[in-house]
Amino acid sequence: MTTQANNPLHGKTLQKILEELSAHYTWEELGELININCFKINPSIKSSLSFLRKTEWARKKVEQLYLNFLKNKT
Repeated sequence: MTTQANNPLHGKTLQKILEELSAHYTWEELGELININCFKINPSIKSSLSFLRKTEWARKKVEQLYLNFLKNKT
């Protein structure tokens, strides 16, 4: 078994990632950082989760933004 000790995404749900990002950034800022409609038109955790679970490229961008957020936070 491989360990994920150095992976900051390990154990983080997409919902938790979105909650942390939306607590730090406004939805408008998220829409500017990642150009996806779920952040721009009637944004919510629920609508964003629905879109991101179906759209791998967008989920990867959100995950990368989260990693950058964590790096700048420390």
